[in-house]
Amino acid sequence: MPALKKSYPYYLAGAALRENADLVVLDKYSGKPATRVAMADADAVQAAIAAAHGSRGAMAAFPPDARRAVLEHCVRRFGERHEELAQTLCIEAGKPIRDARGEVSRLIDTFRIAADEATRIGGEVIELQISARTRGYRGMTRRVPVGVCSFITPFNFPLNLVAHKVAPAIAAGCPFVLKPAAKTPIGALIIAEVLAETDLPKGAFSVMPCSNEDAAPLVEDERIALLSFTGGLVGWDLKARAGRKKVVLELGGNAACIVDADPGADLDAVVGRLVSGAYYQSGQSCISVQRIHAHVDIYDRLRRKLKAAIGKLQVGDPRDEATFIGPMIDEDAARRVEDWIAAARKAGAKKLAGGPRTGNLLPAWLLEGVPRDADLYRREAFGPVALMEPFEHFDDALDAVNDSDFGLQAGVFTARLDHAMRAWDRLEVGGVIVGDIPSFRVDNMPYGGVKHSGLGREGVRYAIEDMTEPRLLVIRDPQ
Repeated sequence: MPALKKSYPYYLAGAALRENADLVVLDKYSGKPATRVAMADADAVQAAIAAAHGSRGAMAAFPPDARRAVLEHCVRRFGERHEELAQTLCIEAGKPIRDARGEVSRLIDTFRIAADEATRIGGEVIELQISARTRGYRGMTRRVPVGVCSFITPFNFPLNLVAHKVAPAIAAGCPFVLKPAAKTPIGALIIAEVLAETDLPKGAFSVMPCSNEDAAPLVEDERIALLSFTGGLVGWDLKARAGRKKVVLELGGNAACIVDADPGADLDAVVGRLVSGAYYQSGQSCISVQRIHAHVDIYDRLRRKLKAAIGKLQVGDPRDEATFIGPMIDEDAARRVEDWIAAARKAGAKKLAGGPRTGNLLPAWLLEGVPRDADLYRREAFGPVALMEPFEHFDDALDAVNDSDFGLQAGVFTARLDHAMRAWDRLEVGGVIVGDIPSFRVDNMPYGGVKHSGLGREGVRYAIEDMTEPRLLVIRDPQ
């Protein structure tokens, strides 16, 4: 079994630096130190921004086929290191090993999609001859890189959420500085290690675990053209500090799933998807199923089946192939979810499934009758807990989904085309998933939300659009 190294460097302008080993990364299951990582200081962050700014011309001139070759190299190397990357996720994030292997596969998919898109970044011809005044003029556009990008990523998908920023930046020709989550930095540093094997221009990338205080220039420095942040609602504060740069935010949600009277699928299959969506990687996903709205005609059957399925989930060591629910990222996170559950029960919610917390291990919880003003209903739980409530009319379910400050994705199980289309028309979310859970994501689709859930879209081609801008050329025929 591949093991973590004793220590890892950070990467400044493509070079590995081991100036210290100040950041201790814990094994999230045992709670013991797993490895140590070099931390960048404020001077190093400034040096990384300066190097990226200085490489703008070289990156813009780096040919599309060369960008594709870099990305294809990453695809090959990640494939060769697949199990190492999966075991790393299992240790640093506490992700059950089967899920960890799935995330590595998505990392590879994301870089492969970016490799394909690197040579597809085009423009358009614009017909300018709209009147006698403009006869003889031709117009066309091409997309050019915006310049330096800064990326800040969270702990829950330490590989694929990094990939969704890094791979499009390379395809677009943008140099970047990345701050990975301090609790899960190793995956990003392995990506940097692989990038260092390529012929990217000098200064094109830096990957730097650092303190939030030292990372301030990644938000505020005017040499940075785009900030892309994935994380909590602090993202709106970062946007306020970002000045004139472009900002892309993905800030989470409390995703809902509607199960109609005729869900359009066998109810056991629906239960399997709901359990996966709600409790996959301990619910630590922005599109985890948190709210289940079920039609009164099938509510009781669905409740019984969900309770039975949840009772079979194995909780424990993420290295065990049979484990479905591993540890949460730390004990504070598990305690917060436990407190929200307790508050909801005190306010009248009924426990359908669940059990006591052990450290940062929290079993799957399911409740009904959660008040609409409870934290468990209104805020992002980001843990292995879901609530369910009945509805009689489909429009009432749509209203209940929209009764949220968030709007990332929603799921709808229905056999009725008119209900599916009405959900698409009315739900205030970035994506409506019909026939499946809101947790569904493919790495080439546009992904992002509305309201408190964020601003802009990821998904490789859509990220490239943000990382490039159109440049116009007009040619006048002198004849």
